[in-house]
Amino acid sequence: MRIFGRPRTAYAHCDLPCGVYDPAQARIEAESCYKIMEKYKASNDPVFKERAIAIKEERAELVKHHLDVLWHDYFKPEHLEKFPELHEIFWKAAKQVSAVKASVDMAEGQKLLDMIDKVDEMWRKTGGPEKTRVPSSAKKAA
Repeated sequence: MRIFGRPRTAYAHCDLPCGVYDPAQARIEAESCYKIMEKYKASNDPVFKERAIAIKEERAELVKHHLDVLWHDYFKPEHLEKFPELHEIFWKAAKQVSAVKASVDMAEGQKLLDMIDKVDEMWRKTGGPEKTRVPSSAKKAA
């Protein structure tokens, strides 16, 4: 009977793991939060504002997910040696996501973007783009 039951939902970046990591995923979702806050403030429509809050919270959860994947799957002990502040930056970024969820203050959104930029800098300095991304055809031809 179990084969006819409700399928289970699995939550993961990749089940292999695939080895593809990029802070850009978190940043795009954080930018969405920021822009939603901007549109929220510009609107007088209560229905729009309610939808904006719901969507902002969904996007913020995705930010947290993408940061967690980077933190737990990409960064290794040797990266921590190079960046002793790595755990603190990720911890603060996760807390900042919660602040963004609880607010429509664009300054909170900007703080999150700035934190993701710090994560991106560490990712780049540990070889992230070369180690985890497939070069585009345009870059190969150049």
